Amino acid sequence: MQTDEQAIRNVVATWLEASAAGDVPRLQSLMAEDAVFLTPGQPPMRGRDAFMAAFQAGLEHVRIAAKSEIQEIQIAGDFAWLSNHLTVTVTPRQGGTPLRRSGYTLTIFQKQPDGRWVLVRDANLLTTEVATSST
Repeated sequence: MQTDEQAIRNVVATWLEASAAGDVPRLQSLMAEDAVFLTPGQPPMRGRDAFMAAFQAGLEHVRIAAKSEIQEIQIAGDFAWLSNHLTVTVTPRQGGTPLRRSGYTLTIFQKQPDGRWVLVRDANLLTTEVATSST
């Protein structure tokens, strides 16, 4: 039987796969309808529909590849939080220089009545990586 921790790790892995594939239905299934996303300098993005609209609009212009390094998972009843170091590379579809962002996230999950874990809150502290010259 799968542990709750492994189930949460699977949600993260599936999120990365679905994002890279542009698999909107699969990504939607991983978050609560009232999910909230926090990013630096932006107002909170409230709701699954708002996130999906922004995600789909972005996919018209870029491809996304991400790597996750889970730092910690803590579970308390039907809630869990995860600390993660995330690296995301966004590549323009029409060519051009890829943009790489990295940093830490803090994500809260809630266990659903059917036993699935879904994302309910996400604080994303990614910043743009600055290219260094090799002189």
